[in-house]
Amino acid sequence: MVEIRLYLFMPHRLKSAIRDIKDFPSEGIIFKDISPILSDPDLLQHSINLLTNTVAELKIDKVVGIDARGFIFGTPVALALKVGFIPVRKKGKLPWNTLEESYTLEYGQNTVQIHQDAIQPGEKILLIDDLLATGGTASAAATLINKLGGDLVKVAFLIELDNLKGREKINAPVTSIIHY
Repeated sequence: MVEIRLYLFMPHRLKSAIRDIKDFPSEGIIFKDISPILSDPDLLQHSINLLTNTVAELKIDKVVGIDARGFIFGTPVALALKVGFIPVRKKGKLPWNTLEESYTLEYGQNTVQIHQDAIQPGEKILLIDDLLATGGTASAAATLINKLGGDLVKVAFLIELDNLKGREKINAPVTSIIHY
C-alpha cells in the first residue's frame, strides 16, 4: 500500500531543498542542484503541480521541454494537461529532419534542435525548463517554436536567477516558481 503524505507546500520548501554547487560546470558558476527535489516524491509532485498551474487558465496544445531537465518537468506537465510533449534537444540528438538554433549561455555556446514536424502552425505551446539564467537556451527554443508557427503562450521555469535578467531575452510571458 502507498502512503500518501499531505503537506502544506510553499515555494520556500522547494527552495530549501535546492543545493548550491560552487564552480560547476566552470569556475565562478554556482550551479543550482535540483537532485534533492527529484529524489523526494512529494517535492517532485509539488513542482509538477506548480508548473501545471501556471497555465491553468490557458488552452495548451503541446508542452515543449528543453534538454535535459526540461524533460523531467515537461513530460508530467504534458500528461497532467492531457497534451503531447515535444523535446528540444542538443544538436545531433534527434533522429529526423530538424531545425536548429545556436545561442550563447553563461559558460559557453550551444545549439538546440527540434523536429520539423513537431508543432503545427497555430498550436498553443507551453515551454518548460528547470532554470532560467541568461535566457539563451529558452530564447533559442522559443525561436524554434516560432519558426514552426507555434503560438508560445507561456514559458515556465522552476527556478529563475533574477540578477541575470534572462526573461528579457524571451518574447513571451514568463513564470518562475522560485527566485534567486
